[in-house]
Amino acid sequence: MKNAVLITIGDEILSGNTLDSNSNYIAAQLKDVGITVKQIFTISDEIEIIKNTLTSAFEIGDLVITTGGLGPTRDDKTKKALAEFFNDEIALDEATFEHLKAYMEKRGRIEILERNREQAFVPTKSTVFQNHYGTAPCMMMKYGNKLSFSLPGVPYEVKPLIKDQIIPYLQEKFKLEFIQSRIVSVVGIPESILADKIENWELSLPENMQLSYLPIGNRVKLRITANGINEQVLNIQLEDEIQKLFPIIGENIIATYQDKIEVILGEILSEKKLTISTAESCTGGELAKMLTSNPGSSQYFYGGIVAYATEKKTKILNVSEGTIERFTVVSEEVAREMAEGCQNLFSTDISISSTGVAGPGKGEDGKDVGTVYYTIRVNNHSQTFKLFLPHLERQDFIYFVSQKILQDLVGILIEK
Repeated sequence: MKNAVLITIGDEILSGNTLDSNSNYIAAQLKDVGITVKQIFTISDEIEIIKNTLTSAFEIGDLVITTGGLGPTRDDKTKKALAEFFNDEIALDEATFEHLKAYMEKRGRIEILERNREQAFVPTKSTVFQNHYGTAPCMMMKYGNKLSFSLPGVPYEVKPLIKDQIIPYLQEKFKLEFIQSRIVSVVGIPESILADKIENWELSLPENMQLSYLPIGNRVKLRITANGINEQVLNIQLEDEIQKLFPIIGENIIATYQDKIEVILGEILSEKKLTISTAESCTGGELAKMLTSNPGSSQYFYGGIVAYATEKKTKILNVSEGTIERFTVVSEEVAREMAEGCQNLFSTDISISSTGVAGPGKGEDGKDVGTVYYTIRVNNHSQTFKLFLPHLERQDFIYFVSQKILQDLVGILIEK
């Protein structure tokens, strides 16, 4: 079993009202056990469309996983489509019904509503994987020597079904190879130049290893993936190849294990016993969000201020009104004073600030969309930077700038 196809069922995905996070998660989990997703379909909850898509999916992949379309009523179109496609019928499954009763009782629902009882009706040829976080079970069906799994659409139900039940089942049944990956984070060098510098190293990688370039902000993540039957041997191989990179680009490497910049920064702050605070305007709290998403961040993150209104920059962060009048609110001078005021407010070793125009309209001082100044203050030393990113939409702008600020801070701390 090497190839998979994912099918997302639901009009809410097609309308753009709901993000398909399930496919992203499932594809990543399958990749880790050596199964490649060849195609992802997003379709409406219509019987003929579901059946036709299943036909196409089985022509492409050995494994088909559907999410969504499983409702609590007997007129559920997805179950009907499954029954018709697999030449089956739908009937009450006693084991699923008992599981459903126990699930409802734990939540104080002693009397099971009839519509919830319908969740225990499944195709008779299916193998049921019970859902411990919802009422709709996962149903596995066989199509010759191929398999399909039909899951509910709620992400917090999908994740444990995939991780705790389906992936272990596939590993045991098909004796899948181990897949191990390491991330080498590289800064201060454009992707094209980086590729040239490490070309010989890349060409000499063992046959069971693959390299991917993943640019993010001003950082390039080198993902090295290895597959094989011995997990310990794979980890040794990966470490050996990573060590070969240091003589080539060692001065540009900021991490070889962690993926997210906030995690990399968190490790550095913890190791150096440094504290940090944030003063944000155009990033709207994204910096604080990234820092606090890391477990253990309470050791080093003391707090943050989103001083969006100009008056809050002066009243809370003590930015001088004269500075704003002379240089405007989106300026190097204001960013510097925001960082200094933030450091004084929270009494931290480090403070970072952002002021800019995320769009879609120009700033109140007439600055163009995409203009941003940010300051990184470490102890008594401040460095202020300017970016101009007019091509980015608002959310992309916020994310890019926040990534860039944390990446620059990592670079500064590594140099110290």
